[in-house]
Amino acid sequence: MRNSIILVICIFVSFGLQAQPNPQSKKITKNFFPDSESLLPITPALKKKRGYTNYSELINFINELKESHPSVVSIQYIGESQKGYNIPVVHIKTTNSSEKIKIWMQAGLHGNEPAGTEGLLYYMHSILNDANYDKLLHGVDLLILPMANIDGYLKDNRYAANGLDLNRDQTKLMAPETRLIKKVFSDFNAHVGLDFHEYRPYRKDFAQLSDFGITSAYDTMFLYSGNLNVPENIRNYTNNVFVQNAREVMNIKNFRHREYASTGKYSGEIHFTQGSSNARSSATNYALNNMISTLFEVRGVGLGKTSFKRRIEITLQLALSYTKTAVENTTAVKNEIQKAIADSKPVVVTSKRKVYKDTIKAIDLDTESLIDLEVTIRDALQSSPVLERSKPNAYIIEASQIAIIEKLKNLGIEMIPLTEDKLFTVEAYRISSYNEASKVYEKMKLQKVKTEVTTIQKEFPSGTLLISMQQQRSNLLPEVLEPEAPNSFVSFGVLKTKLDDTLPIYRVINK
Repeated sequence: MRNSIILVICIFVSFGLQAQPNPQSKKITKNFFPDSESLLPITPALKKKRGYTNYSELINFINELKESHPSVVSIQYIGESQKGYNIPVVHIKTTNSSEKIKIWMQAGLHGNEPAGTEGLLYYMHSILNDANYDKLLHGVDLLILPMANIDGYLKDNRYAANGLDLNRDQTKLMAPETRLIKKVFSDFNAHVGLDFHEYRPYRKDFAQLSDFGITSAYDTMFLYSGNLNVPENIRNYTNNVFVQNAREVMNIKNFRHREYASTGKYSGEIHFTQGSSNARSSATNYALNNMISTLFEVRGVGLGKTSFKRRIEITLQLALSYTKTAVENTTAVKNEIQKAIADSKPVVVTSKRKVYKDTIKAIDLDTESLIDLEVTIRDALQSSPVLERSKPNAYIIEASQIAIIEKLKNLGIEMIPLTEDKLFTVEAYRISSYNEASKVYEKMKLQKVKTEVTTIQKEFPSGTLLISMQQQRSNLLPEVLEPEAPNSFVSFGVLKTKLDDTLPIYRVINK
């Protein structure tokens, strides 16, 4: 028991340190997270005892792949990180057939999560060189970003060089890396989007659970969207086909898994928030593009290279599972996407999660044994609407809103400028309630508003942007343009406003 108390204290202390000690005992590692014995010393970090793959090793590795497979592999440098490193994406495609299913994969969006990068390097080598994966290689069009946050990665730091969390920047697009990545992501127009992360298994809140604290028992957790603007058929197909197949692979490999959940405090009580609904992060943002999307969280942050091979193998197996499912269901996936694009349900501006009691698996730090822990779940995968509005035919943006227009272009939204003055019947937003947050979040002053929506006739001058809802990424539009939406341009303060303002955004309710 004394050791448990000391460990809990170490967990609290370690959160304040840049170089954090590994809080995990050798017994827990041996009993629950033994390292993989199946991986070969293929990738740079697997060839050395200390450290992870550095930038020059990454570039050398992908260049060697290109030299070995010149007709299949190409490398594109999409721009520079804030510290001046060229950001590479690797394109793997055997033929120019447009019938192939397109998969986007990325890792290293948080710089202190190295197993994702290493796993994708191993995956690329495997799919190119292992004859067992020939069918996958010839059935897929892959675009892979192995190290998204190079500056953070090289410092073993979660954040980009300017302090922004790149996985909280998917709608406001404030970091240069986000804008560069989003442009190439949108241009590729994938059917499936995957984002590989690691999570922290020793959290401050965990120290308050059970008698003397817990640590997470799950090797990996699946984060897929419960956002109600993601059409229901996409949400169901993601869970019932892609995630389910990956669950079965994890079971065969004896890796523990569940839906992603992290802790937060509500009225002083620790709750587990499950799933995702926020468009500011990749899992939901990608799904709102009408595509299959999953973010994977592998148990690893704060553990150094403990169980590193295990973490790499999990990443590899998840990537292979999703590739196999995509290739074997190419026609079905494309049909589901077309069905989603045609969806005409009302847009959901705000929603709430279902709250209930459930149990999770955890490792008790006192007994170092697996337990069932009763917790309160706040479940985004069972969300219900709070504020709904009818789906407009289009949105209109005044041409003066240059910053917003550029962000919409970056998100891959199609816009048509009016070639002449034109009268529309529109719904206009007037700010009826306004509050600005006292604290800065991700370098932005958040605004919380309510609006009064009125129907008016208004003539818009030539050059005004008309944004049809009949496009693939239409479900992103209410997330960024409806002012009350929690990740909108108004909520993030990208579009500054005040009480009684009429916003320069309008909803077209007839053609």
